[in-house]
Amino acid sequence: MGFGPFQKKGCLLLEEGISEGKEKVSFRFQRAERLKGRRDIREVFRKGQGVTCFGAKLFVLHNGLSHNRIAFTFSRKFGTAVERNRARRLGREAYRHIGYALKPGYDVVLLVYPGKDTFAARMEQVKRLFSKADLYGK
Repeated sequence: MGFGPFQKKGCLLLEEGISEGKEKVSFRFQRAERLKGRRDIREVFRKGQGVTCFGAKLFVLHNGLSHNRIAFTFSRKFGTAVERNRARRLGREAYRHIGYALKPGYDVVLLVYPGKDTFAARMEQVKRLFSKADLYGK
């Protein structure tokens, strides 16, 4: 697996070349970014602002932290466990690609409905939802 001479797995240099003052940005999905616990997720559903697009809905609530936390959930009768796990992986990957460009300090729940499940479709949904919630772009 080649990542180029100046890149490590999971990191990207903001400017090409290595010298002092160059900042690395990690694209890994960190443990601290996971919104866990039934109480926390229900609070986002109850008090959070919801935005929708075809196939998904996003709930957003300010958390007062220096980072975002996200949970992926599915509508009832979404499908088999294999389909739900694939949808969760696609959602995580899409979030991982745009997470660095989001405003920090929010709890987010992505509710996914059954339908066409491809990475391109999920990426488009995630971008559209975060733009509608006014979180995309620092």
